[in-house]
Amino acid sequence: MNEFVQQVRVGLRRQEMDAENRAIIHARADKKRYVAEELPNSDTPKQLLARTRNTLNQPKSSWSLSQHLRMSIAFDRYPHLQITYEHAMRLRSIYEQKHKAIAAEHQKNWKNDSHTCYKEEFATQVNSVLNHIYTIPNFFNLWSTHANAASFNTRIKLFRAIQKGVSDVPFFPVQARKAFC
Repeated sequence: MNEFVQQVRVGLRRQEMDAENRAIIHARADKKRYVAEELPNSDTPKQLLARTRNTLNQPKSSWSLSQHLRMSIAFDRYPHLQITYEHAMRLRSIYEQKHKAIAAEHQKNWKNDSHTCYKEEFATQVNSVLNHIYTIPNFFNLWSTHANAASFNTRIKLFRAIQKGVSDVPFFPVQARKAFC
């Protein structure tokens, strides 16, 4: 889902880098000093796109004040980035639903919007959804199972961190079972 948003961001950053490189070459040819464009938050366009990387993976509700400012500048400057971000967040919000029927309806609407508006951009995600159209709704029946598995995985990671590595690999599952079961 967010891979495509990151692809768009990286593509825009490359365009900005190319434009900056051309401007530097042009300034050198004119024997002038190049001064990069500075945005209202003191970022250059290249920096702006680099610094939005992590923010584009988060919902708007978890952004800080500086992230809101940076993203408003980015979305004003790059409307296509905003459109793809919002579409990706719509897919994310489907999995935050508590009711299977509502989630299935939202999923169908997202898939239809993807086909009509974002044919090439979200093709991989749409194909994944279509390939698992009957198994994805089961996710909403097993919330607690997923939470338990995630919790257990976190415990295993913590245990490994405490042990600072596992020297006897065959014995590790026995240690883990004794510690957590």
